[in-house]
Amino acid sequence: MRRFIAALLCLSLTAALPAVAVAADEAPKMTAQQFLATLTFREGKIKLPGDIATLDLPANFRYLDPADAGKLLTEGWGNPPGAKTLGMILPADVNPLSAAGWGVIVTYDKDGHVKDDDADKINYTDLLKEIQEAMVENNKTRKEQGYAPMTLVGWAEQPSYDKGQHKLYWAKELHTDGDKDNGLNYNIRVLGREGVLVLNAVSGMEQIAQIKTEMKKVTGFTEFTPGNRYTDFNASTDKVAEYGLAALVAGGVAAKLGFFGKIFAVLLALKKFILIGVAAAGSWLYKLFGRKREEKAAAVDLSKPE
Repeated sequence: MRRFIAALLCLSLTAALPAVAVAADEAPKMTAQQFLATLTFREGKIKLPGDIATLDLPANFRYLDPADAGKLLTEGWGNPPGAKTLGMILPADVNPLSAAGWGVIVTYDKDGHVKDDDADKINYTDLLKEIQEAMVENNKTRKEQGYAPMTLVGWAEQPSYDKGQHKLYWAKELHTDGDKDNGLNYNIRVLGREGVLVLNAVSGMEQIAQIKTEMKKVTGFTEFTPGNRYTDFNASTDKVAEYGLAALVAGGVAAKLGFFGKIFAVLLALKKFILIGVAAAGSWLYKLFGRKREEKAAAVDLSKPE
């Protein structure tokens, strides 16, 4: 497991970061209100792209489709472009561009049916130490490439698995050198017939109590469509993933034919971090990176949040 995690981190570190088409100082500025007006927030019953799952949103949540989610991530929160998502879930009563803003990025990893046989066998204390040691080693590469070292402080919430609902929960506290505040990476994985629905909350560490409560609501209104549920698995026809729950916590990566089919990347959203599965082998990869707020390439003036 130790070499597996180290190799995972090395892959994400050595990938080339895509160039930003327009420099921050060249991008036209607009107010937060003008930017939010360009987004279409949807409410009620949402069918996710590919008909893989549905969101039955209560009145206090809303949804952005993949295109608008990409705009918020890149133009609003200063992330590099290219992240492939199924959209974002956002609280309806919070401005996403304000310091209190947070959201849930939805993605889907179709690597096969993830067996949960190892649910009661994982030593999460040892797993945490292995991930921390791997990150320390890979910080050497980060420094060489001009990025601030990143530290996994610890579990903000130790991993737990709901066998009845086939849902895996955990949270990590992350710190980037030079940043005053730590980032929170709150993860939920909903296991399905042919893959895993990935729900990752982007927020500040100071919001963890709120996020824990809100994410329980998110999992409550998020469901696979009939035919895609965990219990719909057909052993005679369906592919089985080459990894289990421990790999999901380590980064959601499977070793496949000598290569890693998935890697994880860190998105910087203001001071907020999120770990998400990125594309399959052959697609371009993100670097792990950490930047201060004033260095983000954003086209929106966030100094006057509405």
